Parts: sequence; C-alpha cells; structure tokens
Amino acid sequence: MAMDWTLIKTVITAVYLLNVAAAILTVFREKRDIAATWAWLLVLNLLPLVGFALYYVFGRKLSHRQLDLVRAQPHAELNKVLARQQELVPRPAASDSQMEATAKNMITLFQNTDQSFVTTNNQVGVFTDGPALFDDLRREIAAAEHSVFVEFYTFYGDALGASVLAALVAAAESGVAVYVLYDAWGSLGVKAAFFDPLRAAGGHVEPFLGVHHRADFRLNFRNHRKIVAIDGWTGYIGGFNIGDQYVGRAKKFGAWRDTHLKVEGDAALALQQQFIRDWNATAGAAQQLDINRTHFPKANNGLGTAMMQIVASGPQNDLAQIKLGYMKMINAARVSLDIQTPYLIPDESVLTSLRTAIHSGVRVRIMIPHMPDHAFVYRASQYYARGLAQDGAEIYFYEAGFLHAKVMVVDSAIASVGSANMDFRSFGLNFEANAFVYDHALATQLEAIFTADVAKSRRVTPADFAAMPRWLRFKQTFSRLISPIL
Repeated sequence: MAMDWTLIKTVITAVYLLNVAAAILTVFREKRDIAATWAWLLVLNLLPLVGFALYYVFGRKLSHRQLDLVRAQPHAELNKVLARQQELVPRPAASDSQMEATAKNMITLFQNTDQSFVTTNNQVGVFTDGPALFDDLRREIAAAEHSVFVEFYTFYGDALGASVLAALVAAAESGVAVYVLYDAWGSLGVKAAFFDPLRAAGGHVEPFLGVHHRADFRLNFRNHRKIVAIDGWTGYIGGFNIGDQYVGRAKKFGAWRDTHLKVEGDAALALQQQFIRDWNATAGAAQQLDINRTHFPKANNGLGTAMMQIVASGPQNDLAQIKLGYMKMINAARVSLDIQTPYLIPDESVLTSLRTAIHSGVRVRIMIPHMPDHAFVYRASQYYARGLAQDGAEIYFYEAGFLHAKVMVVDSAIASVGSANMDFRSFGLNFEANAFVYDHALATQLEAIFTADVAKSRRVTPADFAAMPRWLRFKQTFSRLISPIL
C-alpha cells in the first residue's frame, strides 16, 4: 500500500512539473504584455489541464497570416493631405490655451500613429437611446444613393437585426452597393442563412477575417468596432450593437444605456476608409474595394464645425493608439474628467494617469454599471473603482439599466466616443474604433448627459466599498489578479 501511495505521489509530482513546463513554454512562445504573461502563468498553474482549455479559448493570438492581412491594408493616399494638415496644425505656440495645445498634440499623435486625418466640417448628433438611433439609421439607409458599409461586433438575427437587414436588402435592390462585416463570436447564434436575402439582392456579407465561430474557438482578438458609412458622407460610431438587448428588449439587462455619434461630413469618409481596410483584409481578391473612393455629399446636408479624427487600434501592432489618446486626455485634464465605461480595468500606465489627475486636483467622475454582464470582469471593475474612490475619484454605479457607453470628456473641450472600453481587452486584444472630437459644444453636451446620468446613479464612497462583505471584496481582489486576461 505504501508503494502504491509513493507511486501516486510520483505521478502527481510528474504531472505537476510537466504542467509547469508546458505553461512556461505556452505563455512565453508568444509576445504579450508582462501583466498578461503572469496572469496566464497563474491560471495555467492553479488549474492544471483545465487552464490549458481556457488558454485555447481565451489566450491564443491570431495567426501571423491573419495579422499580416490587416497590416497589409494601406491607408488612403493621404500623405500629401497629412503633410498639408501638419502645416495647418502647427506645433503648440506659447499663446495657445492648454486645451488648444493638447488638441494640436493629439492631432499630431494620431496622424503619426494611425494616419488619421483631421476633419473640421462635421455636423455631429448624439444618440443615447437605442430605438431612436436605429430608426435614424434605417432612414439613412433608405436614403442612400451609392453605398452602405456596415461593421458591427454584434449583428443578431432577432427582431432588430431583421429590421436592419430588411433596410439593407431594400437598399441593395435599389442598386446601392451594400457591404456588411460582423464578428462571428460577437454575433454568436446567427446563421449564415440569415444574410441570404441580402446576398440574393446583390449585397455582400462576411465575418471579419473570414473567421467562423464553429471553426475558430478564439474569444480574443475580436472585431469590436461599431461603425456605419453611407455614401461616404453620413456615418455612425459608438457603443451600440445590432440586437434586441441594445434597444432594451432583454430581461437580463432591462433598459440599455449607450452612446453613439452620428456624423455628417468628412469624418464619415474616414469611417468609410476604415471599413474598406477591414473588408479588404477579409474578402478575396475579386471583392476588393478601392480605398481611395470618395464620398458623395448631398446638397441638403449642412456642414457643421466640429473638428474630429477617427482613430482605429488593434492587435496588428503595439502602438495602442486609442489607449494613447485616452492617456493624453487624462494627462491634459486641469479641471474635470468624466468617464463612462462598462468595464473599468485600466493597465498600470492608465491607472497611474488617473491617479495623477485625481491628486492634481482634477474632478474625476467615473461611471460604471451597477450590474454585471461578465462576473469576473465586473468584480475586477469594482476593485479598480474602490482604489480610485480611495484616491478621491467620484465613483457612480448607474442604476437605470445597463451602462454600455464608452465616453471620455476633458475640461468641456475634448471628447472621445467609440467602441473602446477602459480595459486590457480594448487596449490590446480587440480591433476598436473611436472618434476623438475637439469641439466645445459636443464636449459640453456629453458632460450634460453625464450629469443627467448621475441623477440615475448611486455614488459609491470608500466607506461603501469598505462595508461590502469580505467574500465580495475577496472576489474583487482575485478578479484583479487575472484582469490582464479578462
């Protein structure tokens, strides 16, 4: 019997050592953030064998072939435009205000890292209500004359999805070029046959990078963008997806609170170009679109004065352009900083910027949901909210439904709205797109919306966090340990 027990201990030890060796080889064979490296080592060693199943689903990166397809997509021929814009937007001068200098720096940042050209003649509308947004979107699709490009992380085959699809089918039947990109995992449950009516009408539909969820079990590196471009002149960008839950029809979430921008002007051309890059990385040679196609302005579309850049980021490079933009905004804040995000899991650099702003006397208000949609993610968000509350931030739990908006506003002057959350996943794992807007009127409007949401929220103080049950605080702390891979 003693020999049997000795044999069992030997086998267990051998299995454990093999698991440790395999964990090290698995994690270090791919370049990744150091925090994510240690988090995966923790998971793989705490959960032998099971951890590798989790890694297969959550940890694997895209293939080099897929990333190369994205990297190979050229921007439009904008070198001369960018050079001219850098003449028009010179380096900050001594006479500039703080926000003027910050705006100029941010414009240059995105020109250098994403070839994002700045546009000045944009009229911008804000949607916080799903039904109103999708009513407007269907009207614009019906009015399209040349092209409709639609790219969403989620495109469900439910009532809302069917109504948007019907509008796209009608547009295609009228001769409009209709193209749709969706993420297979974000649109889980949607069968290819759902889009058959659009294909039959002459439209084109593909899952991003040709990845079908049945053939690829990677949950990371998703196309999280939510953009529309119509005739290169009207565009949409923000946090809403296409599905019944996004218009408040899901019992689990109830009312859905999100933020989306509608843009009429040259920024819509940038949205069109981003769609074309993503489409060309996905589609075969016979379906390639011209990245330099122009827009078709309509005579009745009045131009506004909002200045903005459309910025994209993704795992195809290490620049993390949207994260850099967030940090630039946080570091520029002098009076106020408002953040709405469903997931508050900042990496060390962003967390340091937030803490620096707070201790510099900036009024920092952060709003997150009061309910989870992902258990570990929510508890990790609470952990970081607790720490920032102790530093002096005003933390609000939105209670009138599920908060999904991704909004940042600085000093009533600069704002960002898009698909990128305040978390590791959006910073480095997903393909994201945000609008960075240098416009006092829009920033003031978004600040007013935030303040109105405060009335529907509960402020959570350091004392409130301290009063939470110990088990809950333990879950928050544990979730923080694996936050780099959530």
